Amino acid sequence: MSLKQTIKHKTQSFKGRITERIGRTTRNRRLQRQGRTDRISGNLKQSGDKAKDAFKH
Repeated sequence: MSLKQTIKHKTQSFKGRITERIGRTTRNRRLQRQGRTDRISGNLKQSGDKAKDAFKH
């Protein structure tokens, strides 16, 4: 896993958390849903990369 990918996935997860919180604050369900999707997607990508690294070593 390259550093570029790691930063990209963590940024996506962080962006999702922020978007989800903004959605909660403004009571905007679309933003909440979009934020949750981004957060989960970023976390899954990070997990997949960690699994790939574990098999390489």
